Amino acid sequence: MSDVSTPTPTFRVLYWLEKALIALGLVLGVWWLLETAQMRFYAALPVPSAPAQIVELPGDGPSRATVSAPGPPPAAGARVTPGDWVARLDAASVGLSATVIEGSTDQMLARAAGHIENTAFPGEAGNAGIAGHRDTTFRAVRKLQVGDRLRITTLAGSFDYRVDRTFIVKPEDVYVLAPTATPTLTLVTCYPFTFIGHAPKRYIVQATLVGQ
Repeated sequence: MSDVSTPTPTFRVLYWLEKALIALGLVLGVWWLLETAQMRFYAALPVPSAPAQIVELPGDGPSRATVSAPGPPPAAGARVTPGDWVARLDAASVGLSATVIEGSTDQMLARAAGHIENTAFPGEAGNAGIAGHRDTTFRAVRKLQVGDRLRITTLAGSFDYRVDRTFIVKPEDVYVLAPTATPTLTLVTCYPFTFIGHAPKRYIVQATLVGQ
């Protein structure tokens, strides 16, 4: 007489659940390896010999932020390579604290806020552009109001900015990144904030340097 019992329905469910969890673990492991490899690849990219020209504001869709075309002369900080640490952005009034790295592609913005290529660097004369995702790094940006203070910390020191205005534009309205006579900080994120999918507009916060 056989003592082998027939697996119960509960046993079969647990068996296949275990297999599914193992498969999921393997998939996540492969994904992590690919993300790590991609991060190192982008961090090692050299600065292009011909500066890229901004043709559309960064966002959370397919990246079309730059094209290989002649642009303005490289900024003083153009020696940095994509993925390099650029600054720390803080806004105590809304609980914002973000690392800023060089580059504004989707790959860069998935890791941190990104310094927009060929804009001034924080603390320098001109218009420094920084982009971030509305639902992660720049989630708190929606709460910034005129008069709020922003602090940018770089290797050259700390710089305080005052928010002058917030407004909404289309992705092609790259005039918001145009050079300015006074040191300016322009934050770019997607809008509407609760939009599902690739948001069609951009939310802009502009601030002026007020102290160091």
